[in-house]
Amino acid sequence: MRKFLLLAIVAVLILAACAQSPTGRRQIMLFNENQLSSMGAQTFDQMKEELTISTDRQTQRYVQCIADALLKVTPEQYMGNVWEVVVFADDQVNAFALPGGKIGVYTGLLKVAENQHQLAAVMGHEIGHVMAGHANERLSRSQLVHTGLALTDAATRAANVRFQQEMMAGLGLGSQVGLLLPFSREHESEADIIGLDLMAQAGFNPEQAVDLWRNMAAASGGQRSPELLSSHPVPENRIRALQQRMPQASATYQQRRAQGNLPNCGSPGPL
Repeated sequence: MRKFLLLAIVAVLILAACAQSPTGRRQIMLFNENQLSSMGAQTFDQMKEELTISTDRQTQRYVQCIADALLKVTPEQYMGNVWEVVVFADDQVNAFALPGGKIGVYTGLLKVAENQHQLAAVMGHEIGHVMAGHANERLSRSQLVHTGLALTDAATRAANVRFQQEMMAGLGLGSQVGLLLPFSREHESEADIIGLDLMAQAGFNPEQAVDLWRNMAAASGGQRSPELLSSHPVPENRIRALQQRMPQASATYQQRRAQGNLPNCGSPGPL
């Protein structure tokens, strides 16, 4: 039954995979992008009401400057909205981008991203998620898995399968560990590569992306789940993948550097 479920889901995924990400990976896109953009804007508005927005103008200018440089080289097909950038006064070491052209940066991240290049690595990564339609893809995959499990549950109940509840619990866990989490890690790795290319095109030093993830690993204090049970690759694997892509990114950066007028965003205000 488990093999049947997995084969059924894979068959549906193959039939539905009619789009391509910026890296050329085939994708499942079952949801309307306009609807996702509306959802992203609503979520962002709610966050602005619930979280504290930083009032430090220097920090806001710093983050906006980096965003502007990255968005300037973002392909036009992803620029259907005027992007809004907000700095939240929060200790989370994080940033995000939402469909609909919304970027949020937490001040906690500015304590780990030591300069404009490292922050550009994170923000480029987040823009990469939007460029690749990862929100749509995650919702689509979750919907397909949920549908597959629901159909299997109904079929096994009708057939009076022995240990039906235990089997369904196992299938639910297997779907999470075997399908959804690896898929999420694939998204993170893809966003890393897109972000690396974006920052290099914008004139930020791509080698600083490696330093950023070393800082992130140090900030976590080594407290993280095994990669098998995590939605994100472990820092060592992220660094290895970035280093493999680095020759191409460095060549792009050197070409951009030769043009002059590199981003000079200064530094954030007191944190």
